[in-house]
Amino acid sequence: MGQVAWKGFFLSLFDYKTEKYVIAKNKKVGILYRVVQLTILAYLVGWVFIVKKSYQDTDTSLQSSVITKLKGVAFTNTSELGERLWDVADYVIPPQGENVFFVMTNLIVTPNQRQATCPESDNIPDALCQQDEDCPAGEAVVAGNGVKTGRCLKDRDSIRGTCEILAWCPVEKRSKPKTPLLASAENFTVYIKNSIRFPKFKFSKVNVLATTNESYLKSCRYSTEHPYCPIFLLGNIVRWAGSDFQEMALEGGVIGIQIEWNCDLDKAPSECNPHYSFSRLDNRFSEKSISSGYNFRFAKYYRDAEGVDYRTLIKAYGIRFDVMVNGKAGKFNIIPTIINIGSGLALMGAGAFFCDLVLLYLSKKSNFYRGKKYEEVRSSTSKSLSSPTLNGNQSPEQLGGL
Repeated sequence: MGQVAWKGFFLSLFDYKTEKYVIAKNKKVGILYRVVQLTILAYLVGWVFIVKKSYQDTDTSLQSSVITKLKGVAFTNTSELGERLWDVADYVIPPQGENVFFVMTNLIVTPNQRQATCPESDNIPDALCQQDEDCPAGEAVVAGNGVKTGRCLKDRDSIRGTCEILAWCPVEKRSKPKTPLLASAENFTVYIKNSIRFPKFKFSKVNVLATTNESYLKSCRYSTEHPYCPIFLLGNIVRWAGSDFQEMALEGGVIGIQIEWNCDLDKAPSECNPHYSFSRLDNRFSEKSISSGYNFRFAKYYRDAEGVDYRTLIKAYGIRFDVMVNGKAGKFNIIPTIINIGSGLALMGAGAFFCDLVLLYLSKKSNFYRGKKYEEVRSSTSKSLSSPTLNGNQSPEQLGGL
């Protein structure tokens, strides 16, 4: 018996098995089957191929370079600086603009600071004192401007005073202008040159119009009609980000400039265009928050005729612009096309399986349909136990409705 069983198993490996198809004359299930087929076909053609372009090979490893240059001048007249003209060398930090650049719009100037001893600002909690013991010598003032000398300085008839410190004196002023000093920065322009490359497809492009007209970049301004003019008004950028420039210039802030390159390389290179979007990134919704706005300090150092160093301290308020570039390129490739077509065919098979479940388990005559679809064969007699009218020589069954 063992040898016979193994021989039968070996010979069965060379049998060819084919499916048995039963045509069920059931309009409800037939309509359901066509609806499922059309839905899968619409998904495959509409979403997979037209919307998602899944027939393409994609490259998201965008290589990008950004160069920025600003233009514009402003005039101020203050008690600390007098009459002064500001150009890009004064208000742009850093001077070599790249993905991030800062434009100063307001400032607090503390001129002629020298290293000496002076009272700390009374706005610093750690500097308040009632006696000399409250100012240990050599201890740095927390969030202050210098190191304590051990003396508590008081005004006449005053109980409380402030610690004397060794620092750059006088210490920084706390009051800032109620209107931005460089309010005219709204009309400054910035040139943003963005060069991109998709290495997989060896495709490169620049967001600047290819022209030999030297006056083009001097006169054009970016708009939807001129997408390849990379000259932007600062006021327009802030407005497109949903903010008011004069209000933002007082305390400072951060603006994001997003450049999107989504390129279909099956089309002409001229169809690959940059798309700009602008957003405010700092905490603008918390008007009373101490963390709102954007500022930092820097100093300009000098030396007098006696060789003593002194400096002008500037607390700069302004707008920081972050240029962010990303994108994706796609091009036809036979491999993803075949994979997605195969996935669609598999979904078609899943649709047929779903309709079989409805026909064989959810319809009123489910037992009758199961009896016609499946045959039971006993190995001992090799005799079919199915309906005597169903055998291998007959044509597919013509079955009734539900």
